[in-house]
Amino acid sequence: MTSKPDREHPLIRRLVIEDVDRVFEIEKLAYPFPWTRGIFMDCLRVGYACFGLQIGKNLAGYSIVSSAAGEAHLLNLCIHPDWQHRGYGSLLLEDTINHVARLGSEAIFLEVRKSNPRAVDLYKNRGFKVIGQRPSYYKAGEGREDAIVMRLTLDPVNN
Repeated sequence: MTSKPDREHPLIRRLVIEDVDRVFEIEKLAYPFPWTRGIFMDCLRVGYACFGLQIGKNLAGYSIVSSAAGEAHLLNLCIHPDWQHRGYGSLLLEDTINHVARLGSEAIFLEVRKSNPRAVDLYKNRGFKVIGQRPSYYKAGEGREDAIVMRLTLDPVNN
C-alpha cells in the first residue's frame, strides 16, 4: 500500500514581517471592517504571539494573542474564507490556547461581534463562557455594534 502526503496538512508557525501582506489580504477578505496593515506590524513589533496557519505554500489563517500578569487576550483569529468550515479555526484556537497555558496564563479573554454566531459557537464549543458585553465596541455598517466578552479558565498543567 502506498500513501501520498496530504497536501492540506496544516502547519502552525510564528508569523514574520514578510507574512504581513498576506495576513492583511486575508483580513480584508474575512471582515467588513478589517484591522489595518499597521496594526499587524505593531503586533509583531511589540512581541505579541502571532501564529500563522500554513497549508502547503498558502498562509490560510492567523491568530494574535497578548499575555501579561497571568492572563491572555485573544486579539484576532481568522481563517481565509476559502479554508473555513474545515476545522482549521478550531485547530488554530487550540494551538493558541495551549501556547498561553504553557506560559502560565490562568485565563484567556476575547471579544467577538454579536453578529458573528459561527465565531461565538467556535469559542463556546471550546469552553469559553460569556461574561459580559462591550456596548458599541465594533464599527458597523450604520454605526456601532456590541461585542460579546468571553473567558476561558485555563489549567496550565492539563490544558
